[in-house]
Amino acid sequence: MAIRPDEIGNRLRAYRIGQGLSAEQVAERLGISRAAVYRIEGGEVVKVETLERLAALLSTTLASLLGAGVEYYASSVSYFERMRQLEEQCDQVVAHFPPMSYLLTSENYSAFLRKTLIEALPSYEAESCRACSEIEQIVSILDERKALRDRRRLSVINFVALPEIERWLKIGVVGRFDLPASEVARRRRVARAEVEHLLGIIEREPMGIQIGIINEILPNMAFQLFRVSDRTLVGLSPFRLGGDLPNIKTGVAMVTEDKQPVQLYENIANEIWSRAAKGATAASLLRAALERSAI
Repeated sequence: MAIRPDEIGNRLRAYRIGQGLSAEQVAERLGISRAAVYRIEGGEVVKVETLERLAALLSTTLASLLGAGVEYYASSVSYFERMRQLEEQCDQVVAHFPPMSYLLTSENYSAFLRKTLIEALPSYEAESCRACSEIEQIVSILDERKALRDRRRLSVINFVALPEIERWLKIGVVGRFDLPASEVARRRRVARAEVEHLLGIIEREPMGIQIGIINEILPNMAFQLFRVSDRTLVGLSPFRLGGDLPNIKTGVAMVTEDKQPVQLYENIANEIWSRAAKGATAASLLRAALERSAI
């Protein structure tokens, strides 16, 4: 696998953002100029010794920074930024990110997502400025991804598990279970609005978006295939944004273009797609779920 300086720069930026460090702070700690940090992030070739020091500073490994094998991300901020970078390059994404890909949510959803992420903070971090700042970063990156998809007309294939949708309709867009009944009812309406938005996409059949509804439980681990002209990468994530209580705090996500895991997930994607309902059948399944939730 060829080592690409531009990809090293992208990974460096993702790890740096995840550590909450500015380019100035990285430069100061390494004893180099801020301009040098930006040049490295921009894809300039750099000495291995410098990369080793960067990896140590950013709590990662030289192998992950080089993309040699697997890139590991213990920060959800880093992982979502890496997803944004890959979507900026790729031609198509195949996503299983329950309950549905953020790329296909409505413009109103980000405000409620922000609320749920704050609600889900553990008590020891509820008043933390850093925790709230990370949430703002995550929502900003997610919205950048959505704007990028619209701008590039990125092809998206999204697998949606019907049981996940039905659970979301019952639970609502919430970050914890002790909300007042009136607020829970409001959040259920928000979930309903998002499912109706997804239904509208299926019925409009916009170019570049394919949605498959599958009436079975899919793996808890979210995965996404990033298909570029000359390669495919797979990203695996324990981080959750909805469908159940969100988790952006704990877990290790990974990205790799190694042949075996990519092929295994390509096989999974092909199998799921072959069983999934599409078009009018998919719309009928979603509409029935909405009717059941209204009872």
